[in-house]
Amino acid sequence: MIHVPGEVFLTKGKGVHKEKLQSFEAALRDAGIAKFNLVYVSSIAPPKVKVISKKKGLENLVAGQIVNVVMSKNETDEAHRQITASIGLAIPKDKNMHGYISEHHAYGWTEKQTEEYAEDVAATMLATTLGIEFDADEDYDRRKEVYRMSGKIVRTQGITQSTNGNKHGLWTTVLAAAVFIPDGTDKFLEFLKEKYSKEYSAWLKSKGYNP
Repeated sequence: MIHVPGEVFLTKGKGVHKEKLQSFEAALRDAGIAKFNLVYVSSIAPPKVKVISKKKGLENLVAGQIVNVVMSKNETDEAHRQITASIGLAIPKDKNMHGYISEHHAYGWTEKQTEEYAEDVAATMLATTLGIEFDADEDYDRRKEVYRMSGKIVRTQGITQSTNGNKHGLWTTVLAAAVFIPDGTDKFLEFLKEKYSKEYSAWLKSKGYNP
């Protein structure tokens, strides 16, 4: 069975804890994706993929579900050290073509620097695939205008989480992620609505499902 997601949403989060792993868990909770079984994938945005809101995306996922993500993560236990994690997304005008998702993390970079870099990487990978001619030595603002004028790239965007390391030296984690919605999830939720009673649906909700 071929699995090609039809929707994706972007999210971000940060967490602090004395334990490194629990700091990551706190960041996942802040991003709203801690209750899923996350499987990391690489950098392709499928053809015809629709970018949706985080709210809508989370409504279409259930606790324990296996969910594919492209994730950028950064962490530190150094007090006041600036950390960032970013996702960049570039979608082509031709809906039958695939786009690109990039991830980048950095120390000492501003949120704007990190997000522009991640977005630049995604847009440039797509531009090379589409055969757009550009000067690789020009700054991103200029190349972005070239990409736009080509008429081949319809959308570029990014999402970034930044923070400074906890002043007491606790583990601090930041993450940004592109989360894919598996095809058929909406049909599964409709099945739950039709098959089960209101009482059972209420029980499912109490367990983290959204029937």
